[in-house]
Amino acid sequence: MGRRTAVAMAPRKEPSMPQDLHILTLPLPFRMGTVNCYLHPTPAGHVLIDTGPASARKRLHRELESAGCVPGALPFLLLTHGDFDHTGNAASCRTTFGAKIAMHPGDAGMAERGDMFVNRKQPNFLIRTLVPLFTRFGKSERFTPDVLLGDGYDLSPHGLEARVISLPGHSLGSIGVLTSSGDLFCGDLLDNTKGPSLNALMDDPTAGEASLARLQALDIRRVYPGHGPPFAMERLAQKQP
Repeated sequence: MGRRTAVAMAPRKEPSMPQDLHILTLPLPFRMGTVNCYLHPTPAGHVLIDTGPASARKRLHRELESAGCVPGALPFLLLTHGDFDHTGNAASCRTTFGAKIAMHPGDAGMAERGDMFVNRKQPNFLIRTLVPLFTRFGKSERFTPDVLLGDGYDLSPHGLEARVISLPGHSLGSIGVLTSSGDLFCGDLLDNTKGPSLNALMDDPTAGEASLARLQALDIRRVYPGHGPPFAMERLAQKQP
């Protein structure tokens, strides 16, 4: 019998990152990890997806300026949900860069009142008391959004060839941004701190599972989560039962 020749299989190539996309990874307070913000260049200027916590403001502004995002060059700021680690610098960016703030109406009350539980199941008194102390979401961080984003909202008038997808679960007003090339910026619905997965922190687990099922039916090539590095969507699909 003839000798079999082993054929080396080439490693599967990860989908490439959009050209000129800047991933800004900012520290959370008290060494609780990091959070991602995404600066996307467009013909109309930059679009910033999420802003990090107020405690990382100086670093955010420094990285934005390093990427060429100066006052007047950030017309649109998009928030995937209302938590402090994603919205903490939105008001500051509006003042400094002239950005319009956009988010889903389901989470707008969180930003307006500085209350991360305004539309969630209510925690005990101790947690409600301590969270504002740790998050530093005071009056200067509160804001009313300029643009309210519903499911299917077309972002092309803002220079980004993408649409908004409603993804409730982590919060009522959580959204994703799906570009025409198949890149998904998913906020905190999905997580990649210990491998791609549905985020364990769900206010409404049933809604979270339904949002995941919706994503799995779409043509998504690469996922950009709020926490952890980007990953190919097929990696998440392989982990599901």
